[in-house]
Amino acid sequence: MSLDTLIFVALTMIAVGGIFYAFAYPYLSGETKVEKRRAAIHGDVTKRVDPTKELAQRRKQIVDSLKEIEARGKSKKITLETRIAQAGLRWSKGKFFGFSAASAVIIGVILLLFKGNLLFFAGGALIGGFGLPRWVLSFLKKRRITKFVDEFPNAVDVIVRGIKAGLPLGDCLRIIANEAQEPVKSEFRYIVEAQTMGLSASEAVERLVERIPVTEANFFSIVIGIQQKSGGNLSEALGNLSRVLRDRKKMKQKIKAMSGEAKASAMIIGALPFIVSVLVYLSSPKYISLLWTTSTGEMVMAISAFWMCLGVGVMRKMINFDF
Repeated sequence: MSLDTLIFVALTMIAVGGIFYAFAYPYLSGETKVEKRRAAIHGDVTKRVDPTKELAQRRKQIVDSLKEIEARGKSKKITLETRIAQAGLRWSKGKFFGFSAASAVIIGVILLLFKGNLLFFAGGALIGGFGLPRWVLSFLKKRRITKFVDEFPNAVDVIVRGIKAGLPLGDCLRIIANEAQEPVKSEFRYIVEAQTMGLSASEAVERLVERIPVTEANFFSIVIGIQQKSGGNLSEALGNLSRVLRDRKKMKQKIKAMSGEAKASAMIIGALPFIVSVLVYLSSPKYISLLWTTSTGEMVMAISAFWMCLGVGVMRKMINFDF
């Protein structure tokens, strides 16, 4: 073999080896995998730090959470047990029905002895059996909710300070359940007991809205539910909620002060018929006694009582403001 042939073969082998090295070496050495991994990481970082997509996703999660909570609230019906619990009573249905029956009998017998007419007994039994017990529940519920709303911002502040100090949410709830004022203390004790039975924090707080059906409790349930699903700074969210609750309380007190004059006027107008009746009876008893000694007078008194209740209701609606 001549020298020229050997040189040609050698150059050919070097060229083939260079081509092989240029195309096959990245796969053999792992550089291709490194480049792919680097590109994937770079793409993940780009997606992760994209503020627009992250904000849109977070808003979508919040909207979905709000829709879910609202749907749950609409689907639940208020039962008699729930009404009794909202009033702060530990009665069973049987005890409530027993109280209603006793009230119906007592008021019916009183009216029967006073008028001697079975029609009045039936009316008194209807009022005592259906009207009075539900009015008592409504009165106790309103009084309990007022106490809860007054104390609730302090409980939220305890949670905010506890979370900032490094305590978990469960420990903050236990502190409130042990040291807060009633009825906040008992309501948060129910939340802690529900968590002990295996419910999550958001599910346990949702039951608070059933027992205390006010906007403040619903706000608290929404904040906890959103934080559990989408994350975020819970102390900051609850701090904002505490400020909102205190601002609502100030607004309510301001409305109460501004409507005080109208309430006083309504009370005077509502008391005038009774005051005039007493004064007329003291001066001319025979003149006004026709209202309860004759059937026509009794009918006039019934119609007047109806119109008076209607007027008081209208004035009450005009005075009370909802916000």
